[in-house]
Order: sequence, then structure tokens, then C-alpha cells
Amino acid sequence: MRHDGPIDVIIPAFNEQASIGRVLGELPRERLRHVVVADNGSTDRTARMANAAGATVVSAARRGYGSACLAGIAHLAALDPVPHIVVFLDADYSDHPDELPRLLEPILNGEADLVVGSRALGRREPGALVPQARFGNWLSTRLIGALHGVRMTDLGPFRAILWERLVELEMRDPDFGWTVEMQVKAARAGIPYREVPVSYRKRIGTSKISGTLWGSVRAGWKILYTIYRLR
Repeated sequence: MRHDGPIDVIIPAFNEQASIGRVLGELPRERLRHVVVADNGSTDRTARMANAAGATVVSAARRGYGSACLAGIAHLAALDPVPHIVVFLDADYSDHPDELPRLLEPILNGEADLVVGSRALGRREPGALVPQARFGNWLSTRLIGALHGVRMTDLGPFRAILWERLVELEMRDPDFGWTVEMQVKAARAGIPYREVPVSYRKRIGTSKISGTLWGSVRAGWKILYTIYRLR
């Protein structure tokens, strides 16, 4: 398969005015066609700052991480041509945008169709991945391995996937189950999968999920439910 088509990026964002400019400023743009910021109803200057930094801003009216990702996908689906590869990363500056080539390499070399940046395998700033997130990743990835026979170590948000594979997965989850839905569906479909080590640091601002006990409980329940539902 040829790997010389467009590469686009989707960044779901909700009230990330303090970080979105840094994320966009550190993305290596040489290989990229479009960078889409899917604004999830921000009440601050996130959308304005993303626009000023050269991103295409699309609105995701329904609140939720998956909803924002789906809005970005819908925008790319209307392009001619559609992208060849789509990259997802967070807007909070916890991911290292300059490590994008590391995620693209296995796909460009024909070694994988879905690549997830593993924070478990990479370098983590102390305190960047809170205990409940580490335990949730450990439990979830081992359940996926037991059910589907695919070794995974992380449900990290920094990931790259072939567009045609993304379409095949028929992603639906509008909130916390987005990343695990993609990985479980890919495992079930036998999609060639790789993980690469990525760096991770403390996010700018407070997490909407792991920053509160209730958010962590809701996210954990949804992730486990998604694994069970798609088993």
C-alpha cells in the first residue's frame, strides 16, 4: 500500500486556551495537510487561539471527548481527497506533539495500520499519570489482551490510524469510551497494531476526567463497560 497521501490531525479541545497554542506551535507541520481543532463547547478563547495559530476549528455541540473526535472526523470525511492517515492528540499539552513522526513511522513503513503512543513504555514526568489512570490502563489493557489476544499497555490519546481503517471501525462512543472502543474494535477486526513509547508530562490546567474523583469513577466505569459490550 502506498503511504504518500494526506496526513491530518484532530485535536479535541474544551477550555484549553492556556495550552492549545503550545500544542499547535510544536506540531511538526512538514508532513501535515490539515490540523483540525474540534471545539467541544469551550467558553474561553480556545477556538479563537486555535484559529489564530492556523488550525481549522470545527464545532462539536454535544459535550464529550468522543463527540469532539467524531466532529473532526465528519469534517475530514467531507474533504476531497479524504486523508490517508489521521492523528489524534490532546489539547492540554500533556502529549509531546514533536513526537508525531514516532507514531507515523510504523504506518509509513507498512508495519501497522493503528499505532498508539504508550505512556507506559515511554518517559513520564512524575505525577503526570495519576494512580487511578495507571491502574485503569493496566486493568483495561489486560482485559483486552485476555479477550482478544492482543498485547496492549495503554489507552493513550496520542495515536495514528489509516483513514480506511478508521472508517471500518464505525466509531460511535461520544465520551470516555472513545479510545478503548477504537482499540477493542481494532483487536476484534485483526487490524495490524503497534505501540510506540511516547513521553508524557503534567497537563496544563486541571483534567476534566482524572482531576476529580467522580470524573475518574465515571471514566473507569465507561471504559470497562465498553470492553464488556464489545467483547
